[in-house]
Amino acid sequence: QVQLVESGGGLVQPGGSLRLSCAASGSISRVNHMAWDRQAPGKKRELVAAVTSDGSTNYAASVKGRFTISRDNAKNTVSLQMNSLKPEDTAVYFCYANVNRGSNYWGQGTQVTVSS
Repeated sequence: QVQLVESGGGLVQPGGSLRLSCAASGSISRVNHMAWDRQAPGKKRELVAAVTSDGSTNYAASVKGRFTISRDNAKNTVSLQMNSLKPEDTAVYFCYANVNRGSNYWGQGTQVTVSS
């Protein structure tokens, strides 16, 4: 079994920053791509940022230039540095990992609230 545990969510004022972290553990021989999704109240879940095993990244247009995804392959972790946060970034953020022969796993989610 594989577990993903997120940390780092919270309340921040508009324009502020937060850093989310996620650690994958369990029966892992290989971590392929990793990503962060988010789901705001009443909205569909959307991809925020993704990173492949070789470090290539992809971002949603709404966060490009403000968010940075990174990973540590030695520790099976992925992080999301979020700067210049806006109220519309408020959502539950989920860590995702594709591991081993292509199995998909998500974390339990961490709340990010951007409000004054």
